[in-house]
Order: sequence, then structure tokens, then C-alpha cells
Amino acid sequence: MEFFSTLEDILQTSSPHDKIAKFEVFFQSYHDNKLEFNHNQTSKVFQNPSFYGVCEIVPATKVPRRRALKTQKEKAILLHAITHIEYSAIDLALDHAYRFKNMPQEFYHDWLVVAEDEVRHFLMLEKLLKTQGFRYGDFGVHSFLFDTSMATSKSLLDRMAVIPRYLEASGLDANPKLLQRVQKEGGEFSKEFEKALKIILDEEITHVQKGDKWFKWTCEREGVNPANFYEIVERYLPGATKKKEFVNIEFRKKAGYSCQEIEVLAKERVCDDR
Repeated sequence: MEFFSTLEDILQTSSPHDKIAKFEVFFQSYHDNKLEFNHNQTSKVFQNPSFYGVCEIVPATKVPRRRALKTQKEKAILLHAITHIEYSAIDLALDHAYRFKNMPQEFYHDWLVVAEDEVRHFLMLEKLLKTQGFRYGDFGVHSFLFDTSMATSKSLLDRMAVIPRYLEASGLDANPKLLQRVQKEGGEFSKEFEKALKIILDEEITHVQKGDKWFKWTCEREGVNPANFYEIVERYLPGATKKKEFVNIEFRKKAGYSCQEIEVLAKERVCDDR
């Protein structure tokens, strides 16, 4: 089994459970040192995300709005949106490992471990979604994460800056606010949803840490100042440095953000060294 060509097949597998089954076989072979690495393999820039055909892809403005959490459908709409993020994150992590050749073995290991986490997150949320009478694919989704990953497919530096270090770090800010909202509702569904969100939040820190590590590693290799981080991100996501209502200062610091980087986004003072 060859590492990159097998990942290419997994990435293009549209059925979530077929994808996960293939990944589990692949990941076991990786652990058993049964994979060959052909670093001359040419990576594809995919035209469509793997969930094309499973979910209806709509503009972000057309994705069902996530307001109240009173009815089963309202709960499912919110839960489906988070489930989709976690499913997309499986492909993001696998694409990091697939796309960039001749990297240290630790790089591939890191992103396969992240993919394994994301598979677990997806399955947790999918199970909860089914308790509300819905399945993944029952609501429209957008392809923003996929589109951004393909836009950064030519540059390891840009990919590490934009996807794991910026976009995944945004989840550290969004998750606690979502937790508060879910906790207010009460009931068995809210308890299970809260449990899943807490697991995702804790593990997301390690994912951003890996993005931070490989972003800084690539900066050193390419002679780029890490202080150019937001400049890189803004090229792909104009307005990315706009001040946010809530920034998870504690978790961003754990994930590798400097207080100066956090202050770019936070409305309050973060740095104490001036």
C-alpha cells in the first residue's frame, strides 16, 4: 500500500462511512509500518469536495439558519452545521498529509492523528444527529473550508497559516459561546451535545498547536518572519484581522499564539509586558 495514492483515494471517497472504513485500514497499516512512500507522486487539486453528492452545496448565505433549539429540527440544523465542520476537518487533515511531499515523518504522523480525532468527532455528532431523526446530508452546506484548502494547495506555508493556525483557531473562540447556548437549554440532548463540544474544544487546542508548529517550522525553512502570519492570512481571507467579540485568550496561548497576535483580534488588552 502506497501512502500518497491511498490517501488520494480516501480523500475522493464520497460516502462518509466508506471513507472512514478506508482510513481505519490505512491508519492501521501506517502504524504497522506497512506503507511505502512515493514522494514523486503528483498531488491533485480537487475540483469538488468529497461530500459533493452527499450534501447539497449552497452559498453560505443559503445554509439553514441556526436560531432556537426548541424543536428537533432546530437542534438538528445546528448539530448538522457542526457535524459538517468536523467531517470537512477529516479531509483537511488528510489533505495536509497527502499534498506536501518530502516532509519529516513527524509531519505525516501529526496530521493522521488529527484526522483520527476528527473521525471520532464526526461519529459522535452524527450519532447525536440521528437521535433527532436526521442524518448528515439532510441540510444544505457550504464548501468554504474545502475551497480555502484548495486555494492554499500550492504553498505549505500558506496552508499551515490559513487552515490549522487561523481557521481552526477560530473554533477555539466559537466553541465556548456555543457551549453556553447549549447549556441554557437543558435536557438529555443538551448534556450529550455539551459533552461532545467539550471533547472537541480540548482536542482542537492540540490541532492548532500542530498547525503552529509546522507554520513556524516552514517559516524557518523558507526564511519567512513568523510575524507575517496575518499578512499571509489576509491574502486569502480579507478582513481576517477584524476585531472579534470574543477571543479565547487562554486556549489561543496554549495553542501557540503570542499575546501580540491575540491582541490583533481581541478588543481588550492582552499583553502585560509594556
